[in-house]
Amino acid sequence: MGRTLARESAFKLIFSYLFSKEKDDFALAEFSADPKLGKESGYIAEVYNGVILHFDELVKEISKVAEGFKLDRIYKVDLAILLLATYEIKFVENLPSKVSINEALELAKKYSTEQSSKYINGILKNFVGE
Repeated sequence: MGRTLARESAFKLIFSYLFSKEKDDFALAEFSADPKLGKESGYIAEVYNGVILHFDELVKEISKVAEGFKLDRIYKVDLAILLLATYEIKFVENLPSKVSINEALELAKKYSTEQSSKYINGILKNFVGE
């Protein structure tokens, strides 16, 4: 539960970053202070900071596998989910890509459109080479 909640918090921060293009340390501290996170509170900062640090690289990776979609046409919620999952797949050790993909699909079902989970699944499977 803690990791799922941490991932959801990181997603929200990444979504906000897509609009402001500025790191929000105050919001990061607020999300990280949630007692329900337990030992996973550091995961939010790891993923959020990692996505910001590797933003251009992740965007290029997503653009390569987002067949027929220009990045500026991808729904911002979906892009935030894709950035999060792509970061996890590429940089988080000991986390199977299937777990990242499944968690991304759960975020899409909760926060995005009905068609988004299929779209996100296709992009992430292309990214991992399935």
